Amino acid sequence: MQESANGPLNIVVLVKHVPDTQFDRRLAGPDHTLDRSESILAELDEYALEAALVLAEERGGEKRGNTVTAVTMGPAAAVNAVKKSLQIGAHKGVHLSDEALEGSDAAATSLALAAVVNYLNAQAPVDLVITGMASTDGETSLVPAQLAERLGYAQLTFASELETVASPSGPVLRARRDGDSYSEVIEAPLPAVVSVTDQANEPRYPNFRGIMAAKKKPVTVLSLSDVGVDAAQAGKDGSWTSVAASAPRPPRGAGTIITDDGDAGAKLVDFLASQKLI
Repeated sequence: MQESANGPLNIVVLVKHVPDTQFDRRLAGPDHTLDRSESILAELDEYALEAALVLAEERGGEKRGNTVTAVTMGPAAAVNAVKKSLQIGAHKGVHLSDEALEGSDAAATSLALAAVVNYLNAQAPVDLVITGMASTDGETSLVPAQLAERLGYAQLTFASELETVASPSGPVLRARRDGDSYSEVIEAPLPAVVSVTDQANEPRYPNFRGIMAAKKKPVTVLSLSDVGVDAAQAGKDGSWTSVAASAPRPPRGAGTIITDDGDAGAKLVDFLASQKLI
């Protein structure tokens, strides 16, 4: 990495409080929103956080002016995703919390998060926004692209490796994206939005020192009015999509038992053919 690319970075990492994948997910309430009673920091967001921390540490960390801010939106309990991020190593946190956010789809979410980034931009220019490859609840992978469009930032997606390199016009973000049978290297000038995959790194775990240090790190709680977003632009009123109806998945039916009377092989082939598996 070239020395001129090693200036301090102000990095925002988007983290989400999502239902624990160890439990069954279900929709609840008249608006069919996801039950978030058993939620944790999204596993895929830990790769984004690790990528941000590595980039900051390569430039000397917080002592050299590098900052990693964990940002989330959601109800009061969502702050736990920020607190976990601070324990892992983020320097500060932001929690956008407003009742009007309930039921936000990807479009309304990206609008609200873009407003938070712009709010932070007014305090210190944000160089980079890093996200996971998808949320483990919605799994749409739409927010990074929509966020980049709303911010007017360059966008790199599904990066499995990140670095910054020097260019005549300033630092450039370089990413490797891996396909099924190929890899490609793509670049974008800063500021940029980038999503990273679960192959990008090995996320660190919070240690005792990090857990104790996190208690002294600041967490700013913002409302929609604080970031200049009208309540009608968020939640179900500001969403482009909605769930009209939902029903529990039907129980799995009994399997087909094939008794071997000398023709089990033929019966198996007939069954697979009837299911269009062969």
